[in-house]
Amino acid sequence: MQNAAPNAPKENGKTPAGASEIQKIAQHMARLNVPSIPRNYELFHEALFAPNAELAREIAALGPHPGQAMLDELGLKHRLVTHCGLVTDKSQSEAVQVLRNISDQLADGLTQKQTFVRAVESVAHSMAEDQNQSLATFVAEMEFLNASITQLLLAETELASTLREEADKLDTLEKDVAAVQAETLSDRVTGLPNRIAFTNQLMSLYESPDGFSSTAMMLVGIDDFESFNKKFGGQVSSHMLRKLGGLFRKSIKKNDFVARLEGDAFAFLFSNVGTHDAKAIAERLRSSVSDSLVYATSDKADPGKLTISIGVVMSADAHSPGQLQSRAEAALSGARSNRRQPIQFFVR
Repeated sequence: MQNAAPNAPKENGKTPAGASEIQKIAQHMARLNVPSIPRNYELFHEALFAPNAELAREIAALGPHPGQAMLDELGLKHRLVTHCGLVTDKSQSEAVQVLRNISDQLADGLTQKQTFVRAVESVAHSMAEDQNQSLATFVAEMEFLNASITQLLLAETELASTLREEADKLDTLEKDVAAVQAETLSDRVTGLPNRIAFTNQLMSLYESPDGFSSTAMMLVGIDDFESFNKKFGGQVSSHMLRKLGGLFRKSIKKNDFVARLEGDAFAFLFSNVGTHDAKAIAERLRSSVSDSLVYATSDKADPGKLTISIGVVMSADAHSPGQLQSRAEAALSGARSNRRQPIQFFVR
């Protein structure tokens, strides 16, 4: 947190060297008396280590003892994944209230109809019993019936308007939930699908008899990204990640899939390809990155080009989603450790 980090707990005036991110977050939360629950950890991680300067300022503005409701409001505002369930819960509660309102309105409408039916029955009964009633009495009966009809029509018009309003509320709630669900599957930096979405796609792959044996999974890692991040800062790194995400998005076809897993790690699923095709695709990916993602640097030892390493495994070489991913990770590890072979396939 750019504004709040200097206030983190310190020993002898300094934050303990080597303290992990989790430790620093826990210390900061303890100082503010914030409950140690998962969604609060993500909130403070976003503020402390993303870093999200706006969120940092907003948390600092809450003071030394922020309430959970206020923290949750910030988490919802910044669309943090762990807070998305709160939106769903809130939407469900509001939907229940809307349905109750609709039920009450329908009940009122039914009462109005029953009142009108009784009025008609009363007039009919009166006319049947006294067929020689005076004109004045008849007119009075008709005026009563007309007033009942007018009241019913007004009630029906009001009911129709209220039901439309309640239906609009339900529609809004449904859209909000859909937006939140989409948010939980999207990476906030690149806009690509995230690890959750990738895991879902991977599970679907093995549930599909058509896709199991003809898909290539590629794990992509940016070379020396940690050094790049330290040298140029988080803002520049995020900009490069967004550019990389846009490049990757343009590199896939309709039935392919790309996601940002975390940090500098991306994953692809290319459908209906063999080993030869996968190798050609990986080479094109690597060339397009080094040709397109060029940055200015005053360091003569730095070529000013972003490069990537790629680990590839075919779905036929793995019997489960977990095995496919672990073998792709093994291939990527080999590619990263051997710069002369930045593209490596998993070999049994």
